[in-house]
Amino acid sequence: MVERIIEHSPSIEITWIIGKVEYQLLKGMPNVKFIIFDKSKGQEAVLALRESLREEHFDALFLMQVAFRANWVSRVINAKVKIGFDWARSKELHWLFANKRIAAQKHAHVLEGFMGFADAIGMPKSSSINWNVPLTQDEEAMGCQLKTQFNKYVVISPAASKAERNWLPERYAAVADHAHNCGFTVVLCGGPAAIDKQLGEQIQSSMENSCQNLIGKTSLKEMLGVLKHAELVIAPDTGPAHMATTVATPVIGLYAHSNPKRTGPYNDLAHVVSVYDEAIKEQTGKAWPELPWGKRAKGENLMARIEVGAVVKIFDKLLVEKV
Repeated sequence: MVERIIEHSPSIEITWIIGKVEYQLLKGMPNVKFIIFDKSKGQEAVLALRESLREEHFDALFLMQVAFRANWVSRVINAKVKIGFDWARSKELHWLFANKRIAAQKHAHVLEGFMGFADAIGMPKSSSINWNVPLTQDEEAMGCQLKTQFNKYVVISPAASKAERNWLPERYAAVADHAHNCGFTVVLCGGPAAIDKQLGEQIQSSMENSCQNLIGKTSLKEMLGVLKHAELVIAPDTGPAHMATTVATPVIGLYAHSNPKRTGPYNDLAHVVSVYDEAIKEQTGKAWPELPWGKRAKGENLMARIEVGAVVKIFDKLLVEKV
């Protein structure tokens, strides 16, 4: 959305209030002024934001989160127009903080919802969606080294923020061995959290072949560089799946709890392996189009419904498409 605005109106001044972690990925982005908001500091962060923006008066504020905390923070920002989501997506009293709303969209992907804000200020449509996340040579070096050393490699980023969204380690291992047998080096990527590291170790110990384990060993930008030079990425509903999409690397997304039509890797919705449809119908008695958009399936073991064969089938399909 930001790239679309800059493309059509390069003189517009954009200020982005952003979290600490997210800033690590987007820092260096041209034509954008970033203000880091540390939500862990609570009211102290709100007061600091108010002070830093005291003299600022914006033409428009995009309320792009419906969480009450984000809406509450918007009170300290001076803007002529405060644009929020349409009524159907206005949860947690979101509607109270906006004086204008984007157009309603039925069954829209999250990204398409964000594009609705650019529509609301009259920005022309773009022919393609571009992210252009900046990478320095140093940040991209690890990916370049892997490409030089192994020529072709596949990334598995196995861990989501919630354990229930993770696939089984022995099944990741089976797919990793299949990739190895197809001539690819397998690289494991992930964050420094204990759950990431433990899952990576379990995958390694379950594999018949060796792999490169980079879990917890990269910054976000270095991980993006690794994803950029990979042949493809396999991941559950987690950040690296979307990061890979921004650098045009094919993604096999693994989904059970959320509808990938809403939150899947945008450029690779055709390559998602999902059991969401069957799970949500079992739990509610209704097909997903009959339910509120974004309705989640519940259960700690839903990911176990995804079979190795289903993932291998998409993997092989992608190999044929890339030839």
